[in-house]
Amino acid sequence: MNNFSSPALSWLSTILEERFGLAFNLSYQKEMLSMQLVGQASSISFTPNPAFTQASTEAPCAYWTPEEEDFVSVISGAIPAPCMNDLPKPLIQFNTENKQAHVGYDILGLTYWMLNRIEEIASTELDNHGRFPATSSHAYKHGYLERPVVDEWLDILGQVIQKVWANIELKQHQFSMKVSHDVDSPSLYAFKPWKTIIRMMGGHLLKRRDVKALLQAPFIKITTGKQLHPQDPHNTFDWIMSLSEKQGLKSAFYFICGHSSDKDADYIPEDPRIQALMQEIHQRGHEIGLHPSYGTYQKPELIYQEAERLRKVCKLAGVEQETYGGRMHYLRWEHPTTLQAWEDADMSYDTTLSYADRPGFRCGTCFEYTAFNPLTQKQLKLRIRPLIAMECTIIAERYMNLGYTEKAFKKFIELKNNCRKVKGCFTLLWHNSHFTHKADFDLYEKIIEN
Repeated sequence: MNNFSSPALSWLSTILEERFGLAFNLSYQKEMLSMQLVGQASSISFTPNPAFTQASTEAPCAYWTPEEEDFVSVISGAIPAPCMNDLPKPLIQFNTENKQAHVGYDILGLTYWMLNRIEEIASTELDNHGRFPATSSHAYKHGYLERPVVDEWLDILGQVIQKVWANIELKQHQFSMKVSHDVDSPSLYAFKPWKTIIRMMGGHLLKRRDVKALLQAPFIKITTGKQLHPQDPHNTFDWIMSLSEKQGLKSAFYFICGHSSDKDADYIPEDPRIQALMQEIHQRGHEIGLHPSYGTYQKPELIYQEAERLRKVCKLAGVEQETYGGRMHYLRWEHPTTLQAWEDADMSYDTTLSYADRPGFRCGTCFEYTAFNPLTQKQLKLRIRPLIAMECTIIAERYMNLGYTEKAFKKFIELKNNCRKVKGCFTLLWHNSHFTHKADFDLYEKIIEN
């Protein structure tokens, strides 16, 4: 049996306190994982599952129906129980006075396994961008990627806690939503050389027969002054911020501050037009963050350099933020190399962890949480803010290919509602440059408002 280390148990205690607002001691006693409320004699024990310390996507998956044991499921249908062939019946047992409970499924092990992305460590099942894809994940293979499985099990654990310690109150959470925007291209034309502009004009004329765009390209290129041109198709920042302000939201805009690949941006953050944009974002109460360049995800020194550059650029623009977070370009992530790089760059949070090819709950949760490095076995200061949906994941032909259909809208709302049911946070990424026609504006607005 693989017992968790003392630092891992301490981190799990932190996760439990963040979720329930209570301090628990975790320990191994007689080959059982036990949790005790600090200052109380009662306890809850779990049957440990060694699979939750192993990097494998081939484990089985069982299912449990809470209502059969007088528990309440927050999402309809049986709850997936990863890494189990069968579950004991009953799954949860209490002694006659409800002073002790035993749970036959390792909820804490599942939390460790999912939140720390154990199945991804050293994986060679990577896509053409070096990313661990959704289709390789245990959650996708067993059909629970679109369910916050960790949150569902922690809700069950909360019900057990209230039976064992009847007079205590659990921390109450409220559903929330966070929207963010990777600034890959703040302007369609302003930063491109004339050679590229002429080639784009040819495409507008010959491929798309778009006379308006043909004339617009050189006009915007010539007339862009010290600020981004108001007619530039990628300059959607005012519209995005106005909608967020209307809905009581704060948009986060993540800027590229390096160039490690031809897949990176064509602007530099020191440009006066970007400085003016940053000033407007800040003055309107929205957030500026980091979008590390394409080639940085395995190179901590580059993430550090680009984070430092962002801080200097913001200072130059007169932007003062207490904390900075962000997201990796192309969602490139190698666990835990990239995680540790964000920590070492003194960033406050990362919100990369979703899959490009499918939306859902890569970490099994829609709650922000304290990070842990499973290789060094150290708890970090960094916070992980799981990403639930990226616009192109659902819309784009290369991924789910749902376009701007009612089916696409329903997929976004299903994910949002699952976050709502567990009182978590629905995080949505929509690039400022992905508002290419009216359908983008309409769909985004519907998602935000529903």
